[in-house]
Amino acid sequence: MKDIRKKNKVRTFQELDLDKSLLPTPVSDEQWQAVTDNDASYDGHFFYAVKTTGIFCRPSCKSRLPNRENIGFFKDAEQALAAHFRPCKRCKPTGEKLPDEEWIFLITEYIDIHYKEKLTLETLALLSHGSPYHLHRTFKKINGMTPVDYIQKKRIEKAKMLLTISNDSIAEVGESVGLSNTPYFITLFKKKTGQTPEAFRRLQKKLLKEGFSNDN
Repeated sequence: MKDIRKKNKVRTFQELDLDKSLLPTPVSDEQWQAVTDNDASYDGHFFYAVKTTGIFCRPSCKSRLPNRENIGFFKDAEQALAAHFRPCKRCKPTGEKLPDEEWIFLITEYIDIHYKEKLTLETLALLSHGSPYHLHRTFKKINGMTPVDYIQKKRIEKAKMLLTISNDSIAEVGESVGLSNTPYFITLFKKKTGQTPEAFRRLQKKLLKEGFSNDN
């Protein structure tokens, strides 16, 4: 997978959170109502930014309504851009299209943080203000795999780590990485690694034991 994060200048949500001066101002009741109603009469008066996705929109944007606590407003698009939020691909608040690499970077980071949650292509498309088809195609072009494959890869990587360092049951490990259906977790793990979770854990313990013995 291409690591676009190394060369991308987009700041992470955690970095933004450290600089409170860059964060958007909480929306008023009137502004929240405008966003809820997709009221085009407020377009140009303010822009709302979604802190969980790093995207900003016009009040009239038809994308999925975010939770109120996750949004704030900027007086103009320049302020939002200065705070390193990126324009929505659907409502195009700057009149320009968000570059694909920046869009996919934001979605990839969202998955990295929220992989434990129920994530589907449709959910990610709604959150990122794009269509499932375009997201699937563009994510694969940029990252070399589909969003679903990336989610599975992330979950299996975390599961391998937990199986190595913890004594949690197989079911608990699965649940910890967003795969609460244990039979499905076992099937997916074997498909991706060639081993069941239990066999992988036994092998890791054996390798650790052998490594410890060799050191002594």
